Amino acid sequence: MTYVIIQDELVHRQDATISFDDRGYYFGDGIYEVIPVYNGRPFALNEHFQRFLESAQKIDMPLAAPVDKIKSLACSLIEQNNLDNGYVYIQMTRGVAERNHLYERDLTSFLTGFTKEMTFPRDKHNGISLYATEDIRWLRCDIKTLNLLGNIMAKRKAADHNCEEALQHRGDVVTEGSSSNIFMVKNKNIYTHPANNFILNGITRQVVISLAGDLKYNVIEEAFSLDDIEQADEVFITSTSAEVTPVSKIQGTIESSYLVGPVAKTLQEAFYRTTNL
Repeated sequence: MTYVIIQDELVHRQDATISFDDRGYYFGDGIYEVIPVYNGRPFALNEHFQRFLESAQKIDMPLAAPVDKIKSLACSLIEQNNLDNGYVYIQMTRGVAERNHLYERDLTSFLTGFTKEMTFPRDKHNGISLYATEDIRWLRCDIKTLNLLGNIMAKRKAADHNCEEALQHRGDVVTEGSSSNIFMVKNKNIYTHPANNFILNGITRQVVISLAGDLKYNVIEEAFSLDDIEQADEVFITSTSAEVTPVSKIQGTIESSYLVGPVAKTLQEAFYRTTNL
């Protein structure tokens, strides 16, 4: 029997209902987190829920329950569903109300969650392909909202060109993937876009930056151009599902090929050790 979270309790999935008038359905008015689970244990749980709290604050949305309660529900769901490896998805919308662009501040936020088994892609040592395309999203990409239309259009375009992920850019400036953060290596220095409103500050991104520092790599958080990444020594992406995945080719706006280099390999191995998987 599979359980899900509905507000402050676990219920059988087939018994779960969501209102037609939920603002998440009408407007994408909500936030979410995807927390990886390794060997039955949630990874970077506190960091994920700190971002969850910050996202709620940025869109003026009250929590459906205290953060510690939501954490406890997530952990209980993992245990109840006997999840070994995969992820737990937590979503919160502004709540139920008659369709109106103007939201009221007295609504009760609506919390849901589910788990999914997943095999993490640790066979991608030869690298993946990215499709470079213009970043058409709004200007608050730092908020992990349900409004992902720009991201999914970029992902679809990448897949239509036989690429596993997109590389988004605003003009000449590389931002991030459709569901990942992008890193490049030049002269043993690691570059990634700063964590401002143009990108989502990925939790895996944060872990990898910390690991890179422990390994004495110089990490430079500054914007870089398409020309820069075209001339990079290595490129890799990070995300909950991709972990640390090297890039072997970019096509689209630019065309470039890369070898899977020592920096990506070293960070892969370091990340794997943190998960104990």
